[in-house]
Amino acid sequence: MSLEILSLCAPEDFVRQRTEDARRGLHASPKTLTARLFHDARAAALFERITRLPEYYLTRAETALLERGAEELVALARPRELLELGTGSLQPTRLLLEALHRHGGRRFVRLEVSPDALRTDGERLTAELPWLEMLGVVGDPERHLDAVPRSGPRLVCLLGSRLGSFSAAERVPFLRQVRARLEPRDHFLLGVDLVKPRARLHAAYNDVEGVTELYNKNLLLVLNRALGTRLDPGDFAHRAFYDPKLERIELRLVALRHIATRLARLDLELVFEPTEELHTLIACKFRREVIAACFKDAGLVLERWLTDEPGDFALALGRPV
Repeated sequence: MSLEILSLCAPEDFVRQRTEDARRGLHASPKTLTARLFHDARAAALFERITRLPEYYLTRAETALLERGAEELVALARPRELLELGTGSLQPTRLLLEALHRHGGRRFVRLEVSPDALRTDGERLTAELPWLEMLGVVGDPERHLDAVPRSGPRLVCLLGSRLGSFSAAERVPFLRQVRARLEPRDHFLLGVDLVKPRARLHAAYNDVEGVTELYNKNLLLVLNRALGTRLDPGDFAHRAFYDPKLERIELRLVALRHIATRLARLDLELVFEPTEELHTLIACKFRREVIAACFKDAGLVLERWLTDEPGDFALALGRPV
């Protein structure tokens, strides 16, 4: 087994980018912070807990789909390596890696902004799969994909419905970036959560144990550490709701009182009025026709569309036109 970590951006570059993201978002109206700021080791551990919650069906549905379909998808794509964009639950990734190995591959590359999450997941995977050769690449999938070294035809994966964190206006530009880095024998595998009744969606992001609330509020701790703020998570309430018009879950933090703090690194006085909301995450839900249109506009052919029996989740396999 082997694990190598490669950094495509210096730590100061990432700090600079994160600081600029925060500056733009906190000056906006409403205040908004990018999902990029969520990525640290604690967020990864909390998300792993979320995937095991009874209300959170996504990972179980995707895992069940891959238990049935990973062999077919890998046989179709015939990759020599698996490249995953971003971090998430290890269960679906492991199923794809095992299918890859059965077809003669052993190389896994993950491109992720958090070096801690990369190392933690990498050590687990290489311990469980002793044949695995893993390269963890520290970088932004939106900026550094073209610099990731390759060893042959790839299956590029975006699992866990992470495309849902992109707004409708952002999806196709991102997919075009992915398409531009695909060679003729490469394939792209996308996992997406499907539109379903509001009650199930609401429960998935408002779990009884409050783990999603901890995950949402973890952003404040990341912000404190990165920018020297002193925001108390206890001063905010977690809010998650489904917008049927946009077909997406929206996560927010709601100020419970007047809050004023100074962000020294941004030279910014940050003020929240009572009930003011900080927009943190979106989780879009999809229909087949939406994904087919996105693939077409990005220059991808939709080769396979697999769904689970309840129609909760789908896997879309595409190739470059």
